Amino acid sequence: MARPDVNRFGEMDVFVRVVETGGFSAAAQKCGMTPSAVSKLVARLEDRLGARLFNRSTRRQQLTAEGAAFYDRSLRILADLDEAEREASASATAQGKVRLSCNLPVGRQLLIPALPLFFERYPGVSLDLHLSDEVVDLLEERADVAIRSGTLKDSRLVARFLGESGHQVVAAPDYLARHGAPQHPRELVEHNCLGFSYRRIEPDWPFLGRQAQDPEPIGNTLASDGDSLRHLVLAGLGLARLGTFQVRDDIAAGRLVPVLEDFNPGDTKPMHALYLGKGGHLPARVRAVLDFLAEHVRIA
Repeated sequence: MARPDVNRFGEMDVFVRVVETGGFSAAAQKCGMTPSAVSKLVARLEDRLGARLFNRSTRRQQLTAEGAAFYDRSLRILADLDEAEREASASATAQGKVRLSCNLPVGRQLLIPALPLFFERYPGVSLDLHLSDEVVDLLEERADVAIRSGTLKDSRLVARFLGESGHQVVAAPDYLARHGAPQHPRELVEHNCLGFSYRRIEPDWPFLGRQAQDPEPIGNTLASDGDSLRHLVLAGLGLARLGTFQVRDDIAAGRLVPVLEDFNPGDTKPMHALYLGKGGHLPARVRAVLDFLAEHVRIA
C-alpha cells in the first residue's frame, strides 16, 4: 500500500508526459519542473513499483513491457480523474470545456456554421476542437466526443446516430470542358482521378457492374482529408468521389457536376457522435454537445 505522502496521480501525470514527449527534458518543460526532478521522480516511481519502466539511452527513453502496460493503465486512470473533476465542478449546469474531435468536411461544412447557435444556447460551455480525418483514440487524446463515419468497432464507446450520406463522383465544369465526361467507369483510366493518401477499408470507387479485373482509378494528386480533396476538384484538377453532403451545395450552385450517376451503387456511410459513457453518467456539458449535434449537425 502506498504511503499517504505519495502523490500517485502526480507521478502518473509526469510519467505520461515523459512517454508522450519522448524524454525527461521535454516533459520537464511541460510540467514546469527541472529535468533532474523529472528523472528523480521516475526513478522513485520505479523503486516503489519494483519494476523498470524505461530502457534508458543517451538519445531517448524507450518503454519496457512493464512501462507500456503502466502507461496504458495510467492513461485510463488520468482520463477518469479528469472526468470526475469536470463532472463534480459542473454539477447539473452545462459548463466547462468539451474536447470534440471531428473530420474536416463535417467540421467545416456542418459543425462550425452551427456553433453561434450552440454558444447562444450554452454560454457556459467552451469547445476544444480537433479537426482531422485521422482516427482519434478518445482515451489517448482525452477527447469527450468524436464524430466518426463508417462502421463502429470500438466496444468501449457509445454511439449517437447523426445520419448517413451517399457518395457521388464529381468534377468541375471546366475540367469536363477540357477532358469530356466519362460515360462508363472503364473510361476513368483516361481521367485524373483524385483520391485519399491514407488506406481506406472500403474501395474508393465502387460502381454498379464493376468487375474485379477492372483497373483502379488513379490520378496525380492525393489528399489527406475530404475537405482538401473537394477543393482540388473545385480547382479543376480532376474527378473525385465524395460524400453527397460535401458537394450538395456545389452541385446546386453549378460549381461541380456529378458524373457516372447511372453507375452509382447507392452506398451510404453512417455518421455517429461517439463518447465514453457506458455507465450512463454523463456531465451536463457533454450531454449538451451530444444533444446539439443530434439536432443541428445531422448528415443527410
